[in-house]
Amino acid sequence: MRLSSPSRRRLLEYATSLLVLGATGAFVASDRSFDAGAFGVSPTTPSSIVGVHTRLSEEVEPWKIFKTLQMAREMGCRWIVELFPWAYIEPDQGTFDWVHPDTVIQSANTLGLEVIARLDYVPNWVRPANSTPRLLPESHYVDYANFVSEFARRYQKAIQYFIIWNEPNTSFEWGFRPVSAPSYVELLALASTSIRKVHPKAQILSAGLAPTIERSDLALEDLTFLQQMYDQGASAYFDALCAHCYGWKFPPDDPARPDRLNFARAELLRQVMEKNGDGAKPIIITESGWNDSPRWTKAVHPGQRIVYTVRAYQKAVQEWPWLKALNIWVFRLPTLSHDYNDYFTFVDVNFRPRPIYYAVQKQAGEWTR
Repeated sequence: MRLSSPSRRRLLEYATSLLVLGATGAFVASDRSFDAGAFGVSPTTPSSIVGVHTRLSEEVEPWKIFKTLQMAREMGCRWIVELFPWAYIEPDQGTFDWVHPDTVIQSANTLGLEVIARLDYVPNWVRPANSTPRLLPESHYVDYANFVSEFARRYQKAIQYFIIWNEPNTSFEWGFRPVSAPSYVELLALASTSIRKVHPKAQILSAGLAPTIERSDLALEDLTFLQQMYDQGASAYFDALCAHCYGWKFPPDDPARPDRLNFARAELLRQVMEKNGDGAKPIIITESGWNDSPRWTKAVHPGQRIVYTVRAYQKAVQEWPWLKALNIWVFRLPTLSHDYNDYFTFVDVNFRPRPIYYAVQKQAGEWTR
């Protein structure tokens, strides 16, 4: 049975509200010392658009977490995007381990960084044995809604921005199921409703869609998927659109066109928003950038990467008034990946800045509104 039925959606939202209230009461009873302000307070929305994806979910040492965030701040960042894996935080149903997210969030707030929290990655108890942690069965959407509610309640003073899932227009990120905009909108609706019950000021971000022109069993072109989301009533459930816009081998001023994947693809996503009467909402780019690997076909030379990255921030602040933040992938990786992914970074695993770090640092103060 499809989940796109409005009556079924209302039933699931009602069930979610009962679970959230019940779980929250149990949590408070077992943690009477809980203080929602203990993790710092999120800063005033930055005037700067400069951000990065920090990827601290695999970094276990607190000093390295703080050092990473400190260096991002010193480069000029005022925003960070960070993944908070559900599987790590709630490894068993109803049992929460907040040590790592507490460390990341408190450090970020101490440094005045605005945190955009991406929430996904499915624990074992939710999914079938030997399945991918990207698979969330529809029967467990309420469990995810309960988790994001607990997360938002705990960090209601420390985090304002919450991303619901990641790239659901690809089969890989959708648990190797056929992609389905109606099913994703059901998940978005439940998660958004549950967060707003405990954090009325929260800003809900729809999942960043994978930039693709594919139409197959493996992926659906992002512009089409976004339109299908609007057709299912998604507008009511998010406050800003999350976007992934990589430059690949093209410069940032390469014109936007439906059959090309480039940085300016954000403009096409914007057109879909405006077509559906959603032009008052901002876009936040949570993944973007260029790669300078010497052995990857989608990479550019290191000098080009610097020029393109600096120009991307300039273009965004000068030409895109609807863009709230541009977060480049990826500031630092905790360990070497020994492939092209190492060449997306601004800082190496030993905290040595690459030349692109200094280039951004030199001009970051200019990219404000």
